[in-house]
Amino acid sequence: METARLTLDRDFTIAPVGRRLFGSFVEHMGRCVYTGIFEPGHPTADEHGFRADVLELTRELGVSVVRYPGGNFVSGYRWEDGVGPVADRPTRLDLAWRQIETNRFGLDEFMTWTRAAGVEPMMAVNLGTRGIQEACDLLEYANHPGGTRLSDLRAEHGRPDPYGIRLWCLGNEMDGPWQVGHKTADEYGRLANETARAMRLVDPDVRLVLCGSSNSRMPTFGGWEATVLEHAYDAVDYLSLHAYYEEDGDLPGFLASAADMDRFISSVVATADHVAAKQRTRKRIDLSFDEWNVWNQADYHGREREPFEEAPRLIEDTYTAADAVVVGDLLITLLRHADRVAVACQAQLANIIAPIRTEPGGPAWRQSIFHPFALTARHARGEVLRVEPVSPSLDTGRHGEVPQLSAVATLDEDGVTLFAVNRSPDRPLEMTADLRDVHADRVVEACTLAEDDPHRVGGPAEEVRPRPLDGVKADGGTLTAVLPPASWTMVRLGRRA
Repeated sequence: METARLTLDRDFTIAPVGRRLFGSFVEHMGRCVYTGIFEPGHPTADEHGFRADVLELTRELGVSVVRYPGGNFVSGYRWEDGVGPVADRPTRLDLAWRQIETNRFGLDEFMTWTRAAGVEPMMAVNLGTRGIQEACDLLEYANHPGGTRLSDLRAEHGRPDPYGIRLWCLGNEMDGPWQVGHKTADEYGRLANETARAMRLVDPDVRLVLCGSSNSRMPTFGGWEATVLEHAYDAVDYLSLHAYYEEDGDLPGFLASAADMDRFISSVVATADHVAAKQRTRKRIDLSFDEWNVWNQADYHGREREPFEEAPRLIEDTYTAADAVVVGDLLITLLRHADRVAVACQAQLANIIAPIRTEPGGPAWRQSIFHPFALTARHARGEVLRVEPVSPSLDTGRHGEVPQLSAVATLDEDGVTLFAVNRSPDRPLEMTADLRDVHADRVVEACTLAEDDPHRVGGPAEEVRPRPLDGVKADGGTLTAVLPPASWTMVRLGRRA
């Protein structure tokens, strides 16, 4: 059996664990909102129509921030349609997903839902078909205390107190030709800069996210980031990244997907810092990885020729054990870049490529990818430790040569939590960790998510979930564990008595 080794040292830290790394995403797409988080008449529905079973799972998942209302949806959205008396709201065509949008759920309902779920809202403004004035109007409605037409309108709608939304996205994937209102980098950069400056006049405390590339395979990737930042560097706080990964018949390459995320983040950081150097500014732009997940895109053929429908079943992927391992590894990568990634949102929360699935009028359940997210969100606390494994390599056609072991650790007042992935689809790996002076050598918990068949899926009655990992020892300042093939593992170490 091959061996990988690593060192945990309290003096080698990356950054504090930012709670906004454990975000999610709710878009008016498919059944994410309607029959996902919101279903009046469901047996568990509360007085607002929110599914209590989904609220409970959202809290268990450990979600910290939720991006809303899109996504591609936002580029044709009129926010005014979703406030005020429900009976007076118009029904519209959503051009992004060819859906009928009833607007029964809008900003006011979303803000009530975020408070019930205990999450921070992250709002996106429409810079596809709308612009500066509409963004400022939405911000005034949401955040201004009162005494103006729009803030008083909010009060008339039963919300006298301002929402105080701090995080705002300046559009969505504006580099994508599929986007309603798609723009060139110069067109978008100039509009985003003007919108950002105007929004800060309404509320100086907002934090603004500039659209980066939709993914690193875009032909404009790199050049897009440089151009939009040159226009808007001083006016924004974060630059967005989006990435989805799929197996597509290549399990070894799929298990190494986080290697691509790692390169993506490093490339965008380098570009942002290059623009900062050119502009001779000490301001640092951090990243908002506000769409990421596993998505079997090969199974999605679009809805260009489909009839307009209300809440159709759309990309409701059923996740495997291998998918969960990759999600766990992507979370490891986000933590390893906690010094620059300030916000991250797994897309999406319910039904749409989601950790939570529901049936109308029926149950809600955890998918396999739920578990590494929930456990990482719960136990990654304190400081991220810089972990550099010495590991055997795997040769993947998709990503080249990558380490077989991916790992990160966090240190808090209770001890150390180590997260590790064995990327090999067929070989176990012995992992040893030098605990040095972390003062934690008591195994509190050790669990792993791995299946003999990595393509095994769960459902409402039977989950693919982590199980105890036997044989984990911490003796003489050294941790030893054998990681199964294609596995995600968490080991919690308590402090010495």
